[in-house]
Amino acid sequence: MSCPSSSREVETRNAQELGGLGRRLIWILWPSFLVGGIGEVIFFTLFDPVQLPFSDTLLPGGQALGDNRLMVYTIGFFLFWAFAAASSALTCFFQRTSAEINRCPLTPTERPPGCPKRQEPGTPDCG
Repeated sequence: MSCPSSSREVETRNAQELGGLGRRLIWILWPSFLVGGIGEVIFFTLFDPVQLPFSDTLLPGGQALGDNRLMVYTIGFFLFWAFAAASSALTCFFQRTSAEINRCPLTPTERPPGCPKRQEPGTPDCG
C-alpha cells in the first residue's frame, strides 16, 4: 500500500479552501446586498435626505450633502449593505466547527519542531 502524493493532497486542499472561501463570500455578500437594498428603501421611504442631521454638511465643491439626494441614497445603500454584510460574516464565523477552528494551516513538513503532527521532510505521509 503506497501513500498518496503529498503535493497532490496539498493542491486538492488548497482548491477546496478557495472553493469554500468563494462559497462563503456568496453566502455573505448576496443576502446582505438584498437586505441593504430593502433597508435603504424602507429608511428613505420614512426619511427625506434633506431632513437628515448631516444634510447641511458641505462637500468639497461647496454644495450641501442634502442637496445631492442621489449621493445620500448611494452612501445609505452602502452603509446598509456593510452592516448587513457584517452580520452575515459574524454568522458564518460562529458556524465554524471545532475541526475548522483547530485545523493547522501548515503542511506536516512545515510544522515547527515539537509539534506532535510534524513530519520530517522525505518521509511518506501515511497518516
